[in-house]
Amino acid sequence: MKVLLIVSDGLGDRPIRELGGRTPLQAANTPNLDHVAKIGCCGIMDTISPGIPPGSDTAHLAIFGYDPYECYTGRGAFEALGMGINIKPGDVAFRANFATLEARESGLLVRDRRAGRRLPEGDRLAEKLNQYRLKTAKDVEFRFEHSVEHRGVLVLSGPGLSYRVSDTDPHETGEMLRESKPLDSSEEARKTAKIVNELSAAFHQILDGDPLNRERISRGDPPANGVLLRGAGILPEVTPLTERYGISCSCVAAAALYRGVAAAVGMKLYRAPGDTGSYDTDEESIAETALRILPENDLVFIHFKPTDNAGHDGDPETKVKMIEKLDNIMGKLLNGIDLENEHYVILTADHTTPCAVREHTGEPVPLEMAGPGVRPDKIAAFSEIDCQNGGLGRLRGKDIMPIMMDYLGKAKIFGS
Repeated sequence: MKVLLIVSDGLGDRPIRELGGRTPLQAANTPNLDHVAKIGCCGIMDTISPGIPPGSDTAHLAIFGYDPYECYTGRGAFEALGMGINIKPGDVAFRANFATLEARESGLLVRDRRAGRRLPEGDRLAEKLNQYRLKTAKDVEFRFEHSVEHRGVLVLSGPGLSYRVSDTDPHETGEMLRESKPLDSSEEARKTAKIVNELSAAFHQILDGDPLNRERISRGDPPANGVLLRGAGILPEVTPLTERYGISCSCVAAAALYRGVAAAVGMKLYRAPGDTGSYDTDEESIAETALRILPENDLVFIHFKPTDNAGHDGDPETKVKMIEKLDNIMGKLLNGIDLENEHYVILTADHTTPCAVREHTGEPVPLEMAGPGVRPDKIAAFSEIDCQNGGLGRLRGKDIMPIMMDYLGKAKIFGS
């Protein structure tokens, strides 16, 4: 028995006037998602708990069976792991954005949190940042890695560090670059905050006059003359799924965060050719990759990102199109598996990202599952509204893994 677990990022939504009062999931043409609903069982899921808007990191921890209130230690380490950076115990990692900053008497104003998004010079700029040597703490080393577009990761390595420090990223354009502050009274947090502030100032000084940024300005692009840091994190202490349930498991995902969370819980990482994580992603390649590695695994996790992008962009028509891409993935998977005898398929979301809000919200998300022995209910279509009446009822994210493991015969009896 094997499981395909598909998480469509930000899939949930609210009724939208432009779609005739329907959600994008209701408006989309989804024959394959509806087929799974008809032959299987549906429900709705509070990834964390009712009314709590989940972060993508905490949401995926929960779906993989871990209580984020007990084990979450920040997002940065997941981003680093997902980029293939070796994170050691004690290392502190930050998410990073190249940004456009403007000097003011009161400090540095954030003009563009993403420096125009397009940053072909990112790797070369990162190399120049890595030439700097810390003065605040000479026993600490740092590594800055550019990933894609404006994004990057900063990793601090050395004794006496803490992830309990605040962001320098104000999270809004037109705000001032923030000073990192300790979030507790420990010497480790004070030391780490000083390091972050030194690097923040040094990075701006290095980048502001760099020839690569002069080239960007000359061709009309905003300069990438600063770095915003947020989401400090360390590796969580969790028992991998491979040990917890004795299963082999793998992940098919494009974005670093989801690959990082998957790696942290013991999954092998794969990337489908053409999976960009954006609107132009090759959905057929995602399904083909999952089917190719399924024979070697008890569980394959597939992450589909574009539905979330459309929610954040406030674009319901594009969200409908991305849901139809998701349906294509399901169709290709159904053609390659045997739901009567050998395989289970589960599809859900990590959170709701309504187009009207453009941010994560706390509504529950729809869930469907099918496979040998799954008790069918009377749901005939897959949507946030239909699934409210499904046989699975309303459950939590951390309930999903025990349900899957029970079907795989990996669950242990509680009691005697």
